[in-house]
Amino acid sequence: MTVPGLARSYARALLLPRTGRGPLPTRVVTGAPAAAEPASLARYAEVCAFARTDPLPPTHPHTAAFPLALDLMTRRDFPFRPTGLIHLGVRVEQRRPLAADEPLRHRVEAGGLAPHPRGTAFEIRTTALDATGAAVWHSTSTYLRRDGRRRPGARRAPDAPRDGPREVPPEVPPEVQGPGEPWDVPADTGRRYAAASGDRNPIHLHPLTARLFGLPGPIAHGMWSLARCLAAQQDALPGAFTVEAAFSAPVPLPARVTLHATTPGPFTLRSATGDRVHLTGRTRALGQGPQGA
Repeated sequence: MTVPGLARSYARALLLPRTGRGPLPTRVVTGAPAAAEPASLARYAEVCAFARTDPLPPTHPHTAAFPLALDLMTRRDFPFRPTGLIHLGVRVEQRRPLAADEPLRHRVEAGGLAPHPRGTAFEIRTTALDATGAAVWHSTSTYLRRDGRRRPGARRAPDAPRDGPREVPPEVPPEVQGPGEPWDVPADTGRRYAAASGDRNPIHLHPLTARLFGLPGPIAHGMWSLARCLAAQQDALPGAFTVEAAFSAPVPLPARVTLHATTPGPFTLRSATGDRVHLTGRTRALGQGPQGA
């Protein structure tokens, strides 16, 4: 895939001034068709614990399109710096299984700019197209740009598109309560996922860089947490399905967590003590249950 260089995009992220306000660009960034690079795919599968890479892990297109998203967010007309953004949630729709050697063309655009109680939220929308031009995978990620002010009355703009993640309640649904599946999340998870995905947001890499952005220490990527949850459910996932997830609280690094899941159905990722919910989500076979927002 011919994509902008990540080093150049990160340099723009650090050096170009940002207004922190104003409209989002209307440009659509599109890559050339390409299949997943086997060694890179293997690294991704290893850090996320996917047992198989064919069909593609359902979260992998997000990673494949990341250079395009970063290019979009580091241009002069994008109002926010990508470094320090908080990933609030995501909705993924996989319309069929995707072969590991299948060339896909990725397309990325921004939208859904809206006030948030802790700043400003916006969406990054990613679509994967197959060789026929059919959209076979789509995601909508919602990000928060914090500004240090709280707006208790902030609401989504009336004209904001409503195809982002639904509000997923932080409480654990009764149908997924029980002993669950415990995992240890090593301290280097953020760095390993960054190496596999290209997402080197400083809040995930090291205690010092995390503290620069107001966090007490590094936290796991939201998309790593979701990918790890789906990897644990890989054998039971339908070939065509949707998944919605809300990143309720960061996973500090290192950590011990527990997955509770019904597949397809609701799932949660909690602290080992059970007193903190890190992620809540739901998988649905495509065509079952509500679609869109």
